[in-house]
Amino acid sequence: MSFTLPEIHDRIAARIPQQDAIVTPHKRLPWSEFLRRSKKLAWVLHRRGLGCYRSRAELPPWESGQDHLGIYLYNCPEYLEAMAAAFRARVAPFNVNYRYVEQELLYLFRDARVRAIVYHASFAPRLAHVLPQLPDVALLLQVADGSEEPLLPGAIDYEAALAEAPDDPLPLQPDPNDLYIVYTGGTTGHPKGVLWRQEDIFFAALGGRVPGGAPVGSLDELLERVPYGAFMRLLPAPPFMHGAGHWTAFMILHQGGTVVLPKEVRRLDPDDIWQTVERERVFSLSIVGDAFAIPLLDQLKRRDYDLSSLRVIGSGGALLSPSVKAALLERLPGVTVVDGFGSSETGAQGAAAAANAADVRPRFHMDSDTVLLDELRQRVLRPDEREVGWVARRGYIPLGYLGDREKTERTFVTVDAVRYAVPGDRACYGEDGSVMVLGRDSVCINTGGEKVYAEEVEQVLKKHPAVYDVVVTGTPSKRWGEQVAAVVSLRPQTQVSAEELQEFAARELARYKLPRVVVFVDAVVRSPTGKPDYRWAREMARSHVEAGESQDDG
Repeated sequence: MSFTLPEIHDRIAARIPQQDAIVTPHKRLPWSEFLRRSKKLAWVLHRRGLGCYRSRAELPPWESGQDHLGIYLYNCPEYLEAMAAAFRARVAPFNVNYRYVEQELLYLFRDARVRAIVYHASFAPRLAHVLPQLPDVALLLQVADGSEEPLLPGAIDYEAALAEAPDDPLPLQPDPNDLYIVYTGGTTGHPKGVLWRQEDIFFAALGGRVPGGAPVGSLDELLERVPYGAFMRLLPAPPFMHGAGHWTAFMILHQGGTVVLPKEVRRLDPDDIWQTVERERVFSLSIVGDAFAIPLLDQLKRRDYDLSSLRVIGSGGALLSPSVKAALLERLPGVTVVDGFGSSETGAQGAAAAANAADVRPRFHMDSDTVLLDELRQRVLRPDEREVGWVARRGYIPLGYLGDREKTERTFVTVDAVRYAVPGDRACYGEDGSVMVLGRDSVCINTGGEKVYAEEVEQVLKKHPAVYDVVVTGTPSKRWGEQVAAVVSLRPQTQVSAEELQEFAARELARYKLPRVVVFVDAVVRSPTGKPDYRWAREMARSHVEAGESQDDG
């Protein structure tokens, strides 16, 4: 059976019209209203001539035959409305990083071939500088956000546009081949647009497969569970501009649950997060690794909250350090902490769940479509083989990268007549059949012929009580080719030397994995999604070395 997201939304709204879809501190949006507003927005897009102009069958995997809608918003109901409306209008939505400066925005919009943009009013001044270089933009929708920024020339107020749109059914038939585009974070290079068929992303990340279970076999099967999903109240702390942020939101919505948004959506406010969990009886909290978990833990030391409703804390986009995971479990008894594993090129692949502090190892149980390929990406490894391999996924996977044939053919490979997505994560099988993820190959450090995975070193250093945050990267070394470097920020009122950190790490790491360069900074730079900025870390470490402060003993 084929699935389209508009049909799913129509049927869910008919089944649970008054059940909350989205809740904010200022309003509650039941499914009937979420559907009505997204339909009206679809009309706005359609009336501007936006939609699908070329059949998928006529195109290579790296090309699109649809117009593209950039969603340049903080977390808000309009973000999810815009995605739902785009699918209904046969327009492909894509995420826009709201931290981008003008040149980065211009690169993204050009690469995405943007035709329409929905944006918060506070972004209008920045957007105004790049629009003259984007002559193909046909529609600007400005969402009021209290900033009092005037409408950009030619822009339409979002609510005014919806008010003028009809309530009639749109004269279009969405297709399972219609696209969804998710842009990668670009932490090691330029971001790339990953092209997903709508049906594939539904099964890969938007609720078409219950975690740990098989894909739903029919729409009726999906609808059977939605009336019972009211208890699944999710607070997604990460920005929706990150794939994991809106994936978890739609995953919950498609199970009949509710997306709960905090008051503060422009930055992580731990007090606001915990107050919202308490007030709205949130069942599941979504975060991104230690960058979110540590401030949330620190806030629990300052104030008590009634968190009795909370049962799951899920992390996606960055792994939780075992020490941080253990601290969450100790502080929040009865909560299960889940590390999710996946990527923009694979969707959600597996999880490592821990219900007590004694079992916090990052060993993942993957879905049946996730395998490991050998070093040459020519053979599927058996679970009893201990070789380090490439994490790969088959089945519901993307078509390719927008406009990039070379990267598409490099990332999506065929082994024994089966097509796999291989985004670059390295892993090996454990004796129990679980998968031990080592890290992304693009941030792997080759020192003297030995491979060091940045995440492994980061997790060890984060165990030191003085370390607040750390990013590990590589810098040039005359003797080793590359050497391990750590960029570290410390907790307030603490001190530790580079030598002490090296001695601490030596208790768990082989000598070649130890950071030979340690750079102390006031704060580690991360993206709003919590992902490390490896380009920034590499530059900080390289500048430190070039200043003659390298500890390279070569």
